[in-house]
Amino acid sequence: MSKESKNLQETARAFGGAKRVGDILLNNALIIIMVIAVIYIAFRNQNFIKAASIINILAQTCAYLPVALGVGGCIVLTGTDLSAGRIVGLTACISASLLQAVTASSKMWVNLTPPPVLLVLVIAMVIGAAIGAFNGFFVAKFKLHPFIVTLASQLIIYTFLLLYMKAGNNGGMAISGLDKSYSDFITGCPQFIKNLTGGITIPNYVWISLLLTVVMWFIWNKTTFGKNMFALGANEEAARVSGVNVFATTVLVFALAGAMYAVTGFIEGARVASNTANTGLNYESDAIAACVIGGVSFVGGIGKIRGVVIGVLMLRLIFVGLNMVGVNQDLFYVIKGGIILFACALDMRKYLVKK
Repeated sequence: MSKESKNLQETARAFGGAKRVGDILLNNALIIIMVIAVIYIAFRNQNFIKAASIINILAQTCAYLPVALGVGGCIVLTGTDLSAGRIVGLTACISASLLQAVTASSKMWVNLTPPPVLLVLVIAMVIGAAIGAFNGFFVAKFKLHPFIVTLASQLIIYTFLLLYMKAGNNGGMAISGLDKSYSDFITGCPQFIKNLTGGITIPNYVWISLLLTVVMWFIWNKTTFGKNMFALGANEEAARVSGVNVFATTVLVFALAGAMYAVTGFIEGARVASNTANTGLNYESDAIAACVIGGVSFVGGIGKIRGVVIGVLMLRLIFVGLNMVGVNQDLFYVIKGGIILFACALDMRKYLVKK
C-alpha cells in the first residue's frame, strides 16, 4: 500500500472518530448543557448543594415522578397525553374533599366522616384509570391521534372539576383543613428516618414514588404487556401480525397512565394542602419534557424508566437552581418550552440518522 493511501486511511479514520464524538456530544447536548447549568448554579449559591436543598430536590422529583411515568408509556406508543394535569387536579380535589377533617372550617361535604386513606387512594386510581381507558378507547377504536383525544378530554375533565368544586358546601373555595391521617400518610416522616438523616425530613410520598418506579420498571421490562407496548410503539402493523392485541394494549397503556396521574393527584392533595381547580395545571408539560430529556422517543418503541427518572430529576435541579440564583419565575415557561423543542429536535435527528 502506498504512503498516500495510508495517509488517506488515517485521515478517514480520524474524521470518522471525530464525527462519532461530535454525534455523541450533539445527541446528549441537552443533558450536557443542563449539567453545566447545575454546576454553575452550585458555584453561584453554595446552599444548592447542602443536604436540605438536596432533600428538597429529591422530594420535588418524587412528587412529579408518577405523572411522568404515566406519560412515558403514552409517548412510547408514539402519542402523548394532554389530559394528565387535569386528571391530577381532579383526583387531588376529590381526595382532599373526601379526607377533610371533621372540624375543617370550609368542609366541602359537611356530614362526611373521612374514610380510610387507602380506600380514597384506590378510588382516585380507579377514576384516573377510567379516564385513561376512555382516552385509550378513542385512540384505539377510531384511530384518532392521542393529541386530539387528550386535548378534548382535558377540556371535559376540567368542566367536571369546576362543577365538582362548586357542588359542595364550601362555595368553590380551596379545599383545605385536611384530616391528620391523610397529611401524615403523604407528608409525614417516621422518626427513625429523621434519626438516620440527622433530623432532615424525607416525606412518605418519596417512598411511594420510588415504589411506583420499581413497579413500572417491572411492568415495562418483565411483563408481556410491556413487551407488547414497545412492539406496538415500534411498528403497529408488525405487532398486530405478531399476535399483539393492539386495541387492548393501547387501552391498558392509557389506563395505567391515568392511574399514575391519580397517584400524583392523591399526593398533591396533601402536599399542596389547599386545592383549587388550578391544581395540576401544566403538569403534563413537565412530564413530557422530562420524558424526552430522558430519551423516551416520540417516534415510538424507545424509552427506559431510568431515563424518565433522570429527566424528572434534571428538570427539578434546573428549576430549583434557577430559583435559588434569582432568575425571574416568569421565564421558567420559556425555558421549559425551549427544553421541549430542543429535546424533540434532537430526538428526531437521531431517528433520521438511524433511518
